[in-house]
Amino acid sequence: MDTAELEGLIKSRRSIRRWQERAVPEETLLKAIETATWAANGGNQQNWRFYVITRKETIKAIADSVQRSADLIAGWPEAAKFGTMPAGWRERSSFFRTAPAAIAVAAAHYQSFVDQLMAMREKTDPAAAEMRRWRNIADSRIQSVASAIATLLLVLHQMGLGSLWMTGPMQAKGAIERILGVPDNLDLVAFIPVGYPDERPTSQRKPVTEVTEIIR
Repeated sequence: MDTAELEGLIKSRRSIRRWQERAVPEETLLKAIETATWAANGGNQQNWRFYVITRKETIKAIADSVQRSADLIAGWPEAAKFGTMPAGWRERSSFFRTAPAAIAVAAAHYQSFVDQLMAMREKTDPAAAEMRRWRNIADSRIQSVASAIATLLLVLHQMGLGSLWMTGPMQAKGAIERILGVPDNLDLVAFIPVGYPDERPTSQRKPVTEVTEIIR
């Protein structure tokens, strides 16, 4: 694959929210994940765990959990300050129940020795506390898993599959983790519905000059 082909793959990928009623082979999903595990990650910790879901009842149970939390949030008195937005968001919250498959992604707990050192030092040293806050903004644990997810989306697209990177379902994190049997040493961080696309959405990006600053 040359640079032009890679560029075409990246620029043609879209977030898909409607899928054909067609099963996705488990071996296809496993191959996509295996490729994604070669993504860059902090300290080569490979701190990810992927849960492949092909059982419709399980996807429905997860969607129901997300919908219950959305119903609760949209019903809070404070939601009235946002006009009709909460109602629309509530209606869309569990659309992924129609997905033929899904991949839930979890991250293992991890603290480098530097993080542990700062955690001990910050109790008496404001400078250490500030440095730790800075490091937490760029949490390597989450960035590592995000690197794998970004790679996974491209591989799925190349395979002719449509997917969507979702973090909204994390509002029901506890319930989803119970459904999937996620152990205590892992945190669910993303949910990716997958299937053969039944839509062709368009998208635009800001000009590179608008999002880039060259330091000479």
